[in-house]
Formats: sequence, structure tokens, C-alpha cells
Amino acid sequence: MISINNVTVSFGNWNLLDGVSFHISESDKIGLVGKNGAGKTTLMKLITGEQACSGGTIEKPADVRIGYLPQIMEHHRGRTVMEEVLTVFSHLHEMEADLSRLTGELAQRTDYESAAYAALIERMNELNDRLALESGLSPRAQAQKVLFGLGFKEEELDRLTDTFSQGWNMRIELAKILLSRPDVLLLDEPTNHLDIESIEWFEDYLKAFRGAVLLVSHDRKFLDNVTSRTVEILLGHIHDYKVPYSQYVLLREERMAQQTAAYENQQRMIEKTEAFINRFRYKPTKSNQVQSRIKALEKLDRIEMDETDQARMTLRFPPAQRSGDVVFKGTDLTVGYPQKVVFRDAQIEIKRGEKVALIGRNGEGKTTLMRVIMQELEPFSGEARLGHNVHIGYYAQNQEDILDPRETVLGTLDNIAVGEIRTRLRDLLGAFLFKGEDIDKKVSVLSGGERARLGMAKLMLSPYNVLALDEPTNHMDIRSKDILKQALKSFDGTLIVVSHDRDFLDGLVDKLYEFRDGRVMEHLGSVQEFLQRRKLENLQELERRCVEEKPVVKEEKTRQQRAFAAQKTLSKEQRKLQNRVSWLEKEIAKRESRMAEIEQVLAAPTEKDDIMEQTRNYLECKRDLDAFTEEWTELMEKLEN
Repeated sequence: MISINNVTVSFGNWNLLDGVSFHISESDKIGLVGKNGAGKTTLMKLITGEQACSGGTIEKPADVRIGYLPQIMEHHRGRTVMEEVLTVFSHLHEMEADLSRLTGELAQRTDYESAAYAALIERMNELNDRLALESGLSPRAQAQKVLFGLGFKEEELDRLTDTFSQGWNMRIELAKILLSRPDVLLLDEPTNHLDIESIEWFEDYLKAFRGAVLLVSHDRKFLDNVTSRTVEILLGHIHDYKVPYSQYVLLREERMAQQTAAYENQQRMIEKTEAFINRFRYKPTKSNQVQSRIKALEKLDRIEMDETDQARMTLRFPPAQRSGDVVFKGTDLTVGYPQKVVFRDAQIEIKRGEKVALIGRNGEGKTTLMRVIMQELEPFSGEARLGHNVHIGYYAQNQEDILDPRETVLGTLDNIAVGEIRTRLRDLLGAFLFKGEDIDKKVSVLSGGERARLGMAKLMLSPYNVLALDEPTNHMDIRSKDILKQALKSFDGTLIVVSHDRDFLDGLVDKLYEFRDGRVMEHLGSVQEFLQRRKLENLQELERRCVEEKPVVKEEKTRQQRAFAAQKTLSKEQRKLQNRVSWLEKEIAKRESRMAEIEQVLAAPTEKDDIMEQTRNYLECKRDLDAFTEEWTELMEKLEN
């Protein structure tokens, strides 16, 4: 479907991409991997046409529809969430208006045998077919389904987009892309602003998506669950593996090991052959053997080693000064904002040397607690107290807002560095992979991963004994995440970290605070131990249960127990199916009743009746009815089986 043919992208004498070629088929699910700055985002922009290549071609069908989600985008303002998302259905409204206009015109004509009348009928049938193909549920129902999956609540759909953070606006743009039904999805780090529950929904969506997906992500689990092919960009070249990420890592190691062994064996053979030639070159009795071996060397197909990128972060945090035994203590904390209480009556105690994770759905209060710890936010009630001699280094999610875009990489550190460390700023930046001309780059041109590394470098300028990190791995490539994790494991101070990345947290933290339904609960041990105790496979299952397991009062528990006893012979899945069937039956009845009302109006319209509007409403009800009836039939078959 899309062919990338010998594509080169050059900047002066340096090639970011050098003769890259591969093909994206109609149903490919591809993970695009490589270190930050390798050219992943550039390749996506080449495919969309936002950027031109220096050489080569990109071929794609003229009618292919591409949905592109970049890391950073402009967000629209002045509409509600639902109004903004429904803009993707404007073409449907135009088709419905055309259909209504044709219906009105057809009703006024009497030339039933004419070619013009036949053409009108043909046009109406064409519009009906296109509407049937592109519409299942009504546009609003489709939009609700996607928005709920991405974490929005029903009461938020009528809020202006201006009132949401950048991360939530990214979800709105993602919803618009998914609802536009593209043939190809190009997704550049789509999970950075999603919580675990939304990531799970998005994984299921992509696995069922019938088109092609080209995906950049630094989440191993997400890549493994969604992709079946991995394309690596390494030093400007492409290496294509027909397997998911974890298998790609193993195959890449095997390939490099085999290539290295074959190369070394061949080099030993070449050395021995050249030694023989040099030793007996001038001996007449050996001339035939010498000439034979010279010709053999000339014909030899020499093995060349693939270039490898050995650049790695070399990170170690400065030794931490000793703090008091208790770093932070929250007693009966009730915290929130003027319009909302986020959590109540929390008991939180973080001791010196502990490594603590804050987990839970977005909006449950993890970042809010960070702000309380940083003394940026006062609790409504209760006491929040920092311990003796506590010096906190804070890494916030919004590095793009904290870093001055007008400043250079070196200037960002030089402005805040004091003392002897100022003489070693270039070495420090080198440890974070900023080398040569990189240190003179403006912050405004840095990639998301480069900004994340620069923000982390700022934490190295002072010997903090507490690190408070809010989503530190967003935008970091997988290798950089591994290096950061090892540095944090060896950090001798206290760590408080917010993250949705189970691989990053596993083996790093020894205590968790779970934020759920306005409460904060403490769990001792590692992430893996926590999951085993709860008998959950992963944090995604935890977050789904957070929605299902609402706290109930004693009387409510009794009612639920009675209901459970009445349904104990049914499986959980069967109960879900039955609930869905009941809902569908109610909706089908509503649509049938509404269609009957509209039919009565259309049968004897008055001057006050808007025929076009009534026709549009009738068609919308009809599409809903067909979709609901089809789903009801499928569910009934499952229940009967």
C-alpha cells in the first residue's frame, strides 16, 4: 500500500536517513523503534507529506486515508469536547443534506420515465449506500464510545476543550483520528498521555483495527500487544524484523552474535592466507599455491559488520545527604481544588531510603499529591509535613512548559548551576547524550525525549536526597529508560515516582500508594508482589477493577449479596451479556417508537413540519436500529450457546 523506496534525508553532509526502503501492507501492525533522534518522527512526516526527502520516493495510492497523531500538535479551542469530535462527521451531514434535498426534489417531479428522474434515483441510492457503509451507530454514539474508551466521563463531554490539559486535548485529537476511519494510522508515542485503563482500551482497538498501523512507542508491553513486525532505524539504516518487539530484541542479539562470529572467523582465515602469501611470495616452488590463494582472496565475499550505535546514557545521581527518618508524612489529608475534592482522609508516610510508586487512573490525585509534597498546594484538611533536612529534586510532567524554549541546552543548565559543577556542564550533558553541536540547540527544537533527558540533567546539579519524579519516562526511548531505572535503583536517597509503566516500576520500588475512588491505599512490596496478592495479571486489570469496585455502604452490600445469590449460577461474562442485551432491547424499542412517530408526520406533513429534518432523523434512527438489532442477534446467539 505504501512503499518507501531508497529514501534519504540529509542535513548538510550528514544523512539522518540513508537509502531507507520498506513496504507497509494493508493490515501491517509495525513498531518503529530506534533511539531518540534516529529519525522515527521524520519518517512519519515523510509519509504524510509534511516533510520532503532529499532523495528517493514514497509511493502511496491517491485515495489512501492517513490518520497521523504527532507528539506535539495544535489543539482547537472554543468548542465542547463533543462538538470538536463531531467535526469529523461533517461529510456525513453534507451527504444527509444532499439526500434530503434530492428527496424533496423527487417528491415534486412527475416525469417518472425520464432520464433525469432515473439519474435522481441513482444518485439517492448512491448516497444511501455511502451512508450505510460509513455509518453504524449515530455519529454521537460513535463519538461517545471512543471518548469513553479514552477515559472521558459523560459529564465532561459538554466542557470546553480549553478547560482540559494538553494531555486530554491529545486524547480528543486521537478520538477524531480514530473516528475518521483512516486506512493507515501513524502514531507517534500515543500512550504518553494515557493512563493504564485507556492504554488497555487502545490496545484492543488497534488489535481489531483492519487497516495498517505504524507505531512509535517506548512501552515494551504496548508494542508486544499491538504489533507483529518491528522496523528498527539504526544510524540511518533500516532493519526489518517480522516479529513483535521482545522477539526482535532476541533476534537482533542473535543476528549480531552470528555476524560477529562469522566476521571474526573470516578475518582469521584472511590473516592466515595473507601470512602464507607474504611468506612464500618469492619462492618459485610455492608460486602456484601463492597465486591460487591470491585469486581466492580476490574472489572472497567479505563479511561486513553492521554499524552499531553504542551511545548510551551513563547516569549516576550524586550521593544523597542524610535526611530525617521520615521524609514526608500526611495525616488525614483531604486534598483537591476549589471545584473538586480529589482524595480524602489519606494516611501517607514515606521514610528515608524508600522507593515509592504512586499508581492509579489519571485524575485520581497522583500529581496532586506531588504538588502537596512540593508545598505548591495546601490540603483542605489534615497535616502535610516534610521531614528534617529534606531536599527534593522535582521532575514534573510538563517539561515543555518548565524549560525555556528560547534557551539553549547548555544555557538551561548554566543559568542554574553554581559552584564547581559549572566547569563540568559539558561532561554532564555528554552523559545525557548531548554532544558536539547538540549543546547549542535551542530547547524549542528538541524532541520530546531530548527534553526529558535535559529535565533529568537539571536534577543532577544539586545533591538532592529525595527525588520526586512525575512520569519521568514519557518520551524516553527504551534504552534510556533502562539506564534511568538502573541509576534510580542505585540512588541512595528516597524516590517518589508516578508512572504507568509496569516494566519500569518492577524491581525499582518497594512500596506503592494506590489512588482509587477518592481514597489512597498503601501496599508494601514490589509491583510484582502487589499484583500477585491481588491475583491480577497486570496493572491494567487493576485499573479496570478500580472502575468496577465502587465503595458501598453496609446496606448496599447486603443488597448486592442478595443479587449475587440470585445470579450465582451465571458467569460474570454471561451477566455482562445479559445486561447488554437488556440495554439493547430498550434502545431498539425507543428507535422503533421514534421511527413510527416520524412515519406518521411524513405521511401527512403540515406547513410547520421540516421534511428534511424529519428525513434526517428517520435515517439516523434507522442506522441505530440496524446496528442495535445486529448486535442483539449476535449476543443472543452467544447466550444460547
